[in-house]
Amino acid sequence: MFPSTLFLLVAGLAVLAGAIVQSSVGFGVGTVATPVVALLFPDLMPGALLIAATVTPMFTMVREVRHADLRGLGWAVAGRVAGTPLGVAVVAVLSARGMGLAAGGVVLAALAVSAYSGTVPRNRTTLAAAGVFAGLGGTATAIGGPPIALLYQGESGPRVRGTLSIFFTLGTLVSVLTLAALHQLPERQVVAGLALTPFVTAGFFAAGPLRRYLDGGRTRAAVLGLVAVSATVLIVRNLV
Repeated sequence: MFPSTLFLLVAGLAVLAGAIVQSSVGFGVGTVATPVVALLFPDLMPGALLIAATVTPMFTMVREVRHADLRGLGWAVAGRVAGTPLGVAVVAVLSARGMGLAAGGVVLAALAVSAYSGTVPRNRTTLAAAGVFAGLGGTATAIGGPPIALLYQGESGPRVRGTLSIFFTLGTLVSVLTLAALHQLPERQVVAGLALTPFVTAGFFAAGPLRRYLDGGRTRAAVLGLVAVSATVLIVRNLV
């Protein structure tokens, strides 16, 4: 039942890198690790990464919660809760490939709007909608960061990380508990996710230099770049 050495080595390095990115930008564990785990260990998706991904935002939340946009979070979290059952339905019934393609397309469209206008409007409607897409995509594919990150792209690094840390801590817990309640979280995924948590923890503490670099006025570029990578990864992974 305990994960193989190959899984710990390959997936562990993937989540380590993802945790370094997330601890610096605000999201990234799913973006970096999902393609690796989904390709080599598909039977451990999405539960293993969802469980592992709860660690980094908890650490970040403790450090930067004072910078969070608490008012906006209410609408985003409500959307995340509403979108999570849809993600469970995808896991249980629908094609994960189709879901990945659709999610990637929506994110790329939002990115195009942002590139054209300079930003994506942040209001109750867009926050709730981003939360829904994050809940749907995060639960079904373990990549739920891009929709909400786009709305905060223009904020400072601490504000982006503080806001997303609360969103992801609550959101991933809702996703894990919902999957478990509907019997879509096998024990092997839980054990694998717990085995990855030391790697995620190490990534958080190793992220200091990159975090300081991005906080020097480079956070928006990093967010947009990572959003583009996330959407591309989703589309390519589900086309091949």
